[in-house]
Parts: sequence; structure tokens; C-alpha cells
Amino acid sequence: MNILVVGGGGREHAIIKKIRENRQVTSIWALPGNGGIAADAECVDIKATDIEGIVAFAASHRVDYAVVAPDDPLVLGCVDALEARGIPCFGPRANAAIIEGSKVFSKNLMKKYGIPTAAYEVFDELDAALAYLENAPVPTVVKADGLALGKGVIIAQTRQEARDAVISMMRDGKFGKSGSRVVIEEFLTGPEVSVLSFTDGKTVVPMVSSMDHKRVGEGDTGLNTGGMGTVAPNPYYTDAVAAECMERIFLPTVRAMAAEGRPFKGCLYFGLMLTPDGPRVIEYNCRFGDPETQVVLPLLESDLLTVMQAATEERLGEVEVKFRPGCAACVIMASGGYPEHYAKGYEISIPDDLDAQVYVAGAERRDGKLVTSGGRVLGVTAVRDTLREALDASYAAVRRISFRDAYYRRDIGARALRAKED
Repeated sequence: MNILVVGGGGREHAIIKKIRENRQVTSIWALPGNGGIAADAECVDIKATDIEGIVAFAASHRVDYAVVAPDDPLVLGCVDALEARGIPCFGPRANAAIIEGSKVFSKNLMKKYGIPTAAYEVFDELDAALAYLENAPVPTVVKADGLALGKGVIIAQTRQEARDAVISMMRDGKFGKSGSRVVIEEFLTGPEVSVLSFTDGKTVVPMVSSMDHKRVGEGDTGLNTGGMGTVAPNPYYTDAVAAECMERIFLPTVRAMAAEGRPFKGCLYFGLMLTPDGPRVIEYNCRFGDPETQVVLPLLESDLLTVMQAATEERLGEVEVKFRPGCAACVIMASGGYPEHYAKGYEISIPDDLDAQVYVAGAERRDGKLVTSGGRVLGVTAVRDTLREALDASYAAVRRISFRDAYYRRDIGARALRAKED
């Protein structure tokens, strides 16, 4: 089979490595891929948002199956365009990808169908948003409506921080059109859980739960990022919580999307908070999370491509989706200065004998060398029987990898370890 994977980050590298395990796969193309992905797939310099270019390439190269991984091309209708040319895909069509593409849509969906989430208000006008904040409780959460590379959510600890966040989005255009409309919502407390799930529009099969670490600084301080590390499974996500989430959140969401004429097929990501009043949805993503994918897929024992095809063909209930026991930990190595300003072009040194998996996110090939080209550069993942062993192995590998100005959090998994010990 000829496989096409749209995207070029650490998530896509993890997907490609897993798909390569299928013996029927003969070729994998990554559009655009990156310098590290080039070791596992043929990279083609076509941007993930160049829908016409992607479709033309897929048609001319007789692609048998496509995986559209990032949010932007999904929201832009990449799956729709490929399917129109007869190419089956893993991923939702544009009318379903809106569940991530518009936070206003997703919040209104949850309100309409009684899916538990934080209380919220929507604002199209700056003055109205600022007036609301005069009496809003703090802390409060300010969200850009559209896509913002995982950085469009501000947890404001004070009223002034909330005002600054709204002004930066609505007046100053920090996130472009994505921030022209904002959601201001109730601040919830409790452990956060990420649950990726396979769905064919009817059946929902949750994957192993995970815990992301969004803040750039240790102790969960500093700016939000795309994710500085993950562990799986999440110790707070018990069997009882999982059963409640399936009944009150997962199945109701998929049924709601179908009822709205927007059947969702692909990977539906549930960002949850386990509040004292029960699980609440913080956010939906219309695709595999990054870096959650880098700890979830290494634990998947079933063949990924087979499961993806079953989701596409609406027969997910017919295949076994099995995960191995044990734990996985991923530590992100980033460029110093991320998520704001950082330099690029530094050579990366990765030993050949690491006892961990390295997923390449922000790197390119220059004169035969792998050099940094993004904020999040590498995801270093280890799988072991226990979480402590997985973390020790991941950090041992990180300490042997080097590039100038490399930065990583040294407390990934610390909260999960404490939860296990409590």
C-alpha cells in the first residue's frame, strides 16, 4: 500500500513509525515531513495547508490511503478534497473538524446536548468583553475562537490579566482572525486528563489516557505551549471515571455531531478536567494530540493502519484495539526562548544507542546534518513497566542528546508520580 501522511511534526513522526509496522505498507510519503521524518518516510516539500498540492500529489502517486494529522488542513477540508478524488482518509471532514476549529461551536454544541463543560460567554465586540470582565470572577479563562497552535488559551489570574488577554486577541490581533471572537469561561479546578479516541461516527474506542504538561516552566509556570511533555496512562483516570466519561461525554459528543449532520470519523481528542463535581470538557481536538500521540501510540499493540481503515469504513466495532500494560513518558526538548523568540539552525547530536524513541518535531536536514528549525525540537519517549522507570529512561536519553540552547522541563511526570503514591 502507498500511504500519505499530511503534516511535519513529532505527532506525524510517531504516526509514521507506527504505520511502518504494517507489512502491507510499501511506501510512505510525508507532506511536508521534516529532517527526522525523512529517515522513515519520503518527505515532499508541499505544505500541509496546500490542499490543491496535496490532492494533486496523491492522485499522481496512486496513494491508497491518506492520514491527515494536523488541525489546519482538517479544518480547511483536506479530507473532503482527497475523498472527492477517491482517496480514502483517516480524519474528519471540514464540517466535523469545526469541533476544534471554532470554540464557540464546540461550547454551543455542549450546551445544546447537555455535555458537561465550564460556564461561558461569547463576545464579538471588544467593549462588551471588557465590560463583562468588570464583574467576572477571577481566575478566568480567555480563549480565542479559532486555531492558535495550542496557544490561544489564557488562564488569567487577575482581572487585569484577563483584560490584557482580550485586548491582545480582539484589538491587537495576536492570533489573527482566530482571536476576533473570544470565549470567556469559568475557571475549573482539578486534575487534567487527555483522552484520544478512535471513532467511526458511531463507535467510540478511547485510547490510553495521558497527562500533558502545557506550561513552559517547571511547576506548571509560565506561558502555555503546544506541550512540554506527557505521560501515559494518567493515574487520575480511573476505571470509574472512564465509565462516567463514556456515558456522559464521549458517546454523547459523537451522537451530537451525527445529529447535527456532522458525523465525526477519525481521532477525537477529549481534553478533560476532573472537577469536584465530575468530569468536564475543557476542549475538543479534531485530531491526534501533540505530544500525547508520542506516549499513546507506543503503547498500542494493535496495528494502527488497520484500526484507522476500520474507522474510515465505519466498522470500528469489528476490530480489536489493544494496548500493552506499562507506562510511557515523553520529554520535549525545545529551543531556548520557546514559546516566544528562539534561534534556529543549531546542529543536533543524537547517539545511535539510545534506549528510547526519538520523535523529531522541529528539525531539518542541512548539508547532511540534522539542525533545529522550530520551537519544540524533539520528543524523547521511553516505555517501561512503571512510570518511574519510563521517566528515568526518558531523562537518561535526554541527557545524552545535545544542541545549543536546548531546554526541557525536569519535572515531567512528577505530579503523576505523586498521584500514584497518594
